[in-house]
Amino acid sequence: MESIRAMSKLNTLFLAATGALMATFSASAQTVAAPSEFIGGGLAAGLAVIGAGIGIGMIGARSNEAVARQPEMAGRIFINMILTAALVEGVALFAVVVGGFILKN
Repeated sequence: MESIRAMSKLNTLFLAATGALMATFSASAQTVAAPSEFIGGGLAAGLAVIGAGIGIGMIGARSNEAVARQPEMAGRIFINMILTAALVEGVALFAVVVGGFILKN
């Protein structure tokens, strides 16, 4: 019997939350912008991802070449490679977030 009451309460809470969510979306609905207004944000995010992919690919290629030339330095090269890749990813993430803000506005 308790499980039925718990399910009933859960169902009531779910319906209340769904209703509140629907009211929020309908209250904040605005006119849909023209597709041309989204081009700037999409280009910013897309170019950031493409640039990060190229940058990380170059980092990986150059680090493999460096390890092939000096295998005894593989540990230090690996650390520098990871650090540089993280910095590239950080900049790319920042650019994608800025592109997302452009898309929102």
